[in-house]
Amino acid sequence: MGKAKMKKWKKALLIVGILAVLAIAAVLIINAYVIDTTKDQIVYRVTSYGTPINQKAIDELKGKKADCILVFGAAVRPDGTPSFILRDRMDVAVELYKAGAAPKLLLSGDNGRVNYNEVAAMETYAVKAGIPKKDIFLDHAGFSTYESVYRAKAIFQVKRVISVTQSFQQYRALYGCDRMGIKAWGVDSDQQIYGGQRGWELRDFAARNKDFVKWIFKPDPTYLGDAIPISGSGIVTQN
Repeated sequence: MGKAKMKKWKKALLIVGILAVLAIAAVLIINAYVIDTTKDQIVYRVTSYGTPINQKAIDELKGKKADCILVFGAAVRPDGTPSFILRDRMDVAVELYKAGAAPKLLLSGDNGRVNYNEVAAMETYAVKAGIPKKDIFLDHAGFSTYESVYRAKAIFQVKRVISVTQSFQQYRALYGCDRMGIKAWGVDSDQQIYGGQRGWELRDFAARNKDFVKWIFKPDPTYLGDAIPISGSGIVTQN
């Protein structure tokens, strides 16, 4: 290989290397930004199964006058019961509701297939826990964190919300609420170490960057529709 050709290859490799470093830096900076701008909105972290939320946190959340508690969907088992991740979210949401932190539950998950229904599992769990059906709103088209948050404002007209999910998802959930014009506070529901947790954390690391870009352009979610105000009865969302 001639000297001129070798110089061209070295220059090309240098450019590729610089672009790779810049891309990695951008990913890290976006993640740090999303976390840093939302961490102060997390009011409480539940860290072990069955541990009650302290009264100070409950009182603080009551003072926020949230319209509802937003619970993000997660996997359900083949028999239709919640996975540990989803169960822990629901337990925290039920406790917050019963403590008077907010008057409604908004359960948002994936019901995009006939044989898979996250929101049905969430509804059943909430009803068994004693939550009145009129206070349970179901969003069957919450196919992602982005779509759940977008639809919370666009369909359910939520203005103030308590977000309940695990810490690995919480930052981008709160960031999305901020971008959608929803005042939001988080309660983390990490009550245990979950199987495959490292994978969930890596997935959300990448998803923060994806959602950061989506919130710049705000594409419509998969489905929109008529408004169903969270101030009314949730029974109209149940079928």
